[in-house]
Amino acid sequence: MGLFKKNPFGHILFLKKWLIRIFGVMTHRRYRGFNELKIEGSEIIKNLPDTNVLFVSNHQTYFADVVAMFHVFNASLSGRVDSIKNIGYIWQPKLNIYYVAAKETMRAGLLTRIMAYAGAITVERTWREKGKEIKREVNPQDSENIGEALQDGWVITFPQGTTKPFKPIRKGTAHIIKNHKPIVIPIVIDGFRRSFDKKGLRIKKRGILQSFQIKEPLEIDYENESIEDIVKKLEYAIEQHPSFLKVIPAEEIKAMEELNKSRKWEY
Repeated sequence: MGLFKKNPFGHILFLKKWLIRIFGVMTHRRYRGFNELKIEGSEIIKNLPDTNVLFVSNHQTYFADVVAMFHVFNASLSGRVDSIKNIGYIWQPKLNIYYVAAKETMRAGLLTRIMAYAGAITVERTWREKGKEIKREVNPQDSENIGEALQDGWVITFPQGTTKPFKPIRKGTAHIIKNHKPIVIPIVIDGFRRSFDKKGLRIKKRGILQSFQIKEPLEIDYENESIEDIVKKLEYAIEQHPSFLKVIPAEEIKAMEELNKSRKWEY
């Protein structure tokens, strides 16, 4: 690999590799030390193709979720099944992993701009900006960038577009699936909201068991299933369909609602 070789978005891969290494070393104990990450299904990662894979997940913090995914994916590719023990896996990270994030969030400061270089595909929110409700047309360039990222590698997205639980799936993800026909891998996470602050940068509480479940690829009829069909399939796959509320104790739902009020989530 040439020293100044770039990916399709102009990022120098040598710099990206070192950013992932540095962030990986800095964050490893957040998932194996201060807290514990229980992983299920990571053997699926090893058998995926190198490109056109879309990971869809529920969302609990701005950054801790996606950082955990970088750890789990790279550990799995190096042969570690359901484990991120021994951080040596981060020395040769997969460089064509991208994640979809709000442009407003990734431009909020120097640290987020640096983190964006590690793989962010930034998009403009169509429903919210600077804490206010808006209504804006989808930027076609955003969809093109996600498509280009899929052609180059793997893309992580949080189709609810918010860290609040049980919010509707946004149709943009279903359109991406219809148009680009990726392999869709659902991920269900938990415990991150209790472990970290809302941005996922500061450890809020230690000794939390975080869970990370990777599911089998979704079966999707790209040609015949409607956008609404795919949306519903995603809701069930990442366990965010309203029916899942029925199996959650009332006191836990109330606690989540109070937690959301106190945090005033923006994304």
